[in-house]
Amino acid sequence: MLKIKILGAAAGGGFPQWNCHCDNCRKAWANNPDAIARTQSSLAITVDGDNWFLLNASPDIRQQIQANPCLHPKHGKRHSPIKGVILTNADVDHIGGLLTLRESQPLALYATQRVINVLGENSLFNILNPDYVARRKLPIDQKTELCFQDGQNSGIEIELFPVPGKIALYLEDETAGANFGSVPEDTVGIKVTARDSKKSFYYLPGCAALPSDLAERVQNSDLVFFDGTTWVDDEMIETGCGVKTGQRMGHMCMAGPAGSIQAFEELNIKRKVFIHINNTNPVLLENSTQRAIANKAGWEIGYDTMEVIL
Repeated sequence: MLKIKILGAAAGGGFPQWNCHCDNCRKAWANNPDAIARTQSSLAITVDGDNWFLLNASPDIRQQIQANPCLHPKHGKRHSPIKGVILTNADVDHIGGLLTLRESQPLALYATQRVINVLGENSLFNILNPDYVARRKLPIDQKTELCFQDGQNSGIEIELFPVPGKIALYLEDETAGANFGSVPEDTVGIKVTARDSKKSFYYLPGCAALPSDLAERVQNSDLVFFDGTTWVDDEMIETGCGVKTGQRMGHMCMAGPAGSIQAFEELNIKRKVFIHINNTNPVLLENSTQRAIANKAGWEIGYDTMEVIL
């Protein structure tokens, strides 16, 4: 069994965003049943139901743990079922939760060398005591079995692969060229496989395009969680909530000829779930036209506590 739980399905800032009064957020603040609140992007995975790994550590991690009893402490005075965290990039909405995991709890932290270097260069993350938190470099395009802190194998294999994206906002260097100094290890997708059952899925919470090699990689898969940040590329501008396009932020939009709905149309993926959804995206509204279009195309809109078993 490979069990996946969505801890948070929203993009950075969550839904509703703390300082936003856009049409979507206004409905969420009013507890409108068509606008269900979501925390910031993260998944949890397990093959035994007892030991869990997080895919990204959201700033909302404490709230997410509280909302999911499977992640509650269960033994002795100090315990956590969370055995490790795998990072897809160094974005704040994916690493901010690491600061909450600081109470000398043994766990493993997995990332590319690039992301590990980013954490190492920021002394704030040294609050994760290295005596308890092992930082483990993951190679690109190579299967690695996740291990517990004591070295025991978990039964979960992961493979990181580069995807089109952008360096984290706080690391952008405007003198470094068109993509602000981004390198392939800045943004990765993850293939997760249960070693015994061979069941697998893909997790791509940040992805700016679907080139042919990436499309071939995910083709015919059982399950994909994919970047659903914006409906259209200029959504932030059109809603008056920002000045950047989705592409400028390193994200592929859902709709239109350059969107993910069309790009995935012929890939024969059994189950497709949008995650990392920005608060301005109208698919968040249960009764929106955009939600109906996405659903008709075979996409589900991820929500907090959603569970999938492979």
